[in-house]
Amino acid sequence: MNLGIVVSNDNHHEQVLGLLEAAAERGWQLRCFLTDSGVRLSEYPRFVEFCQAGHWVALCELSLERYHIDSSHILNTIPHMIIGGQYQDAELVKNSDQVLVF
Repeated sequence: MNLGIVVSNDNHHEQVLGLLEAAAERGWQLRCFLTDSGVRLSEYPRFVEFCQAGHWVALCELSLERYHIDSSHILNTIPHMIIGGQYQDAELVKNSDQVLVF
């Protein structure tokens, strides 16, 4: 199963993190795109730990700027993180069997 998760706000961060961890435990291929206030998940230690395990995660560069989140700090912590834009969102949708949006 290829699961895509788009996070456009951080209101449900516990549910998002639980879902990502459960899917990873099942061995599903995951893609996650954070946009709008969803980029705040990049500041949660539990999410950082999840990303450091090597999962495909992209963050919207415009949203990072909007919420004053330092992308260079993120890339120092998680070098394989993708800082991009809506192309990464479109790529996630194209390459996923199912997509959930929060």
